[in-house]
Amino acid sequence: MSTRPERPGIFFTFRFSFNRIIVQDLRIIFMGTPEFAVASLDALVKSNYNVCAVVSAPDRPAGRGRKMKASAVKEYALQHGLRVLQPENLKDAGFQDELRALKAKLFIVVAFRMLPEAVWSMPELGTFNLHASLLPQYRGAAPINHAIINGEQKGGVSTFFLRHEIDTGNIIFREETRIGPDETAGEYHDRLMMMGAMLTIKTVRAIEEDRVHIVSQEELISKGEKLKTAPKIYKEDCRIDWNKNAAEVHNLIRGLSPYPGAFTELNTSTDNLLLLKIYRAEIKHCDCTSSPGTIMTDYKNYFNICCKDACISIHELQQAGKKRLKIKEFLAGLIPNTLG
Repeated sequence: MSTRPERPGIFFTFRFSFNRIIVQDLRIIFMGTPEFAVASLDALVKSNYNVCAVVSAPDRPAGRGRKMKASAVKEYALQHGLRVLQPENLKDAGFQDELRALKAKLFIVVAFRMLPEAVWSMPELGTFNLHASLLPQYRGAAPINHAIINGEQKGGVSTFFLRHEIDTGNIIFREETRIGPDETAGEYHDRLMMMGAMLTIKTVRAIEEDRVHIVSQEELISKGEKLKTAPKIYKEDCRIDWNKNAAEVHNLIRGLSPYPGAFTELNTSTDNLLLLKIYRAEIKHCDCTSSPGTIMTDYKNYFNICCKDACISIHELQQAGKKRLKIKEFLAGLIPNTLG
């Protein structure tokens, strides 16, 4: 055994430098559009991975002024000096030639469009996707919203290698989390966004070090288990049906909060139609026998609407064309006896 004294810090400095060389050698193309994807891209950049290009949606008109707006991913990429590609058509030969010329070894997809096989099969290490559910449950465009709308008590994020059928590829990793009984889609989104960023880094490292053990989604389906889907949400999906149980209405409200927002239309005593988006509410168990949709309010402190089996007490809402308000602020602006 050597008696030569150790030199503190040298080993770790060398290992860090060596890892940086490996990381820089792994050329990555990142594909994503909304804020949810930014956290994963940021984690890659801060982990010193070589993101040689970012692919995002083309700029679109947005807001009342309809000014052209870049995606959240593009804005981040430009701030960090990353090359940005914005193809209108992912099947365009020129775009695909540009991808090949970058000689990336790995593609990462987070909240982006469906890719043609010619794109996802391009890199030698494959293309993996981060999905905001515990696959195979909640395949589709809106897994966060649908999980809460359905009253799920647990959820999570998954990474998987792409294949032909959307969201069906072999699983690389899954991370599970609890969903709070009053948690909104926005709150859950933000938690999964950070969980997903960490899972993205974990997945890249496993691929880089050749220690990936994939599992087919079919193996994860229990006998008799029913798969729930997460299709795109349209306006009529957001309309509140007060004939349903209070738990269903409550889950719809928090599952669509803050976006796109559950809404209802209420008649006033002046025969005007009041369009309201409801962002936060709670279930109030009461003894009332009023029919579903009946409003109960003192025009000062509370605003409850009857459901099939209980009431929904509204805490935050927004009238069409106005700003989001706490219930006391909203009631202060109403003329007594115009509702209910």
